[in-house]
Amino acid sequence: MNEEKKTELNADSGQQARTSFGYRQVPEDEKAEDVRHVFDSVAHRYDLMNDLLSFGMHRLWKRVCVREARVQTGHRVLDIASGTCDLAIRFGHLAGAEGEVWATDINRTMLTEGLRRLHATGTRAHVAQCDCEALPFASDTFDAAVVSFGLRNMTHKDRALREMTRVVRPGGRVLVLEFSRCQAWLRPLYDFYSFVIMPWLGGLIAGDRESYRYLAESIRVHPDQPTLAGMMREAGLGDVRWRNLSFGICALHIGVKPAR
Repeated sequence: MNEEKKTELNADSGQQARTSFGYRQVPEDEKAEDVRHVFDSVAHRYDLMNDLLSFGMHRLWKRVCVREARVQTGHRVLDIASGTCDLAIRFGHLAGAEGEVWATDINRTMLTEGLRRLHATGTRAHVAQCDCEALPFASDTFDAAVVSFGLRNMTHKDRALREMTRVVRPGGRVLVLEFSRCQAWLRPLYDFYSFVIMPWLGGLIAGDRESYRYLAESIRVHPDQPTLAGMMREAGLGDVRWRNLSFGICALHIGVKPAR
């Protein structure tokens, strides 16, 4: 049962709709604030922690995502949950002066870090603080819309996917790069690393053990590869496929908006 249907059932029964925040169930209207606190806390060490916790692999995963986005000179690109804008910087170079790149995030602290990096690299990109579930862009605007390690933190993932589909042009691509379900043989080691090592490093380096435990939990409650592919199809995308990276620890999902 998808998130929209769960919400409808809760509304019909008179109960306040709830959603997952890691392993906890919280009221839907509180999740965005809870997520904001997490990323406010980790923003100042976000890039460093990504490098440490993934052993630098996140850079390779993002390189695959950028390549599959097929951005060319003059393209318009939307980078959602852009955070520190590492993907927006790459898209800015590919789209060139003739193109247009937008970096968006719901979290102001993260986006401030991203804006600093855009200025430092001389990247041409627009920045907007907004919610992916209600994007302030016209339909059929972008050649590609990308979300990298952000979808699992959204309250209504199905709404976010519909919005991403809406704002890309027919023939445009929607890409979701996200942690996913790794192969069974790797899970015991990956669980130990996620729930023991990651929070320990988070406390030691970023001064926030609990936020990194939440991040580990959020991966476990995120839809697996086939489920997410189904959600993308329900959002109106065609030719949906995914590519597992690092034995499924991460997966890149790609969908194309059909021509009318």
